[in-house]
Amino acid sequence: MSDQIPMTRTGYNKLRAELDHKENVEMPAITQRVADARAEGDLKENAEYHGARESQGLLQAKINELKDKLSRASIVDTSTLPKDEVCFGATVVVKDLDFGDEEVFILVGAGEEDYDEGRINVTSPLAQGLLGKKVGETAEIQVPAGLNRFKILELRFEEE
Repeated sequence: MSDQIPMTRTGYNKLRAELDHKENVEMPAITQRVADARAEGDLKENAEYHGARESQGLLQAKINELKDKLSRASIVDTSTLPKDEVCFGATVVVKDLDFGDEEVFILVGAGEEDYDEGRINVTSPLAQGLLGKKVGETAEIQVPAGLNRFKILELRFEEE
């Protein structure tokens, strides 16, 4: 589990803010819920207490996950990456050769992915299949449902 997780400074800051909120806002609130429920007496039949403890455990697991991601973060300076091939931070316009439609993918790091917006994690199988391709090349990506074929139509890079 010592793999580094590539991310932009923006993605890192977003995860850091989420961790801070969970540790300093959500956790104290749940801890107070546990204390209030404990004060009600018999813990064996106290549903509020057990629910609060379960929420506390789930939140602690999420906090641990965020800490792990942040500890393995590798901030990528996108200005040093090649601009003529698909790489981290690239916005890629592709044509699905099987269905004929165009799609736009933005290769981002952990904490920045939003699949509804086309922001895919650079470590995902789809992104891995696109990496290194240039405009005009075809990427063939094996997925559980079969083979996806995409022609690279355009590359763009937004500055941070």
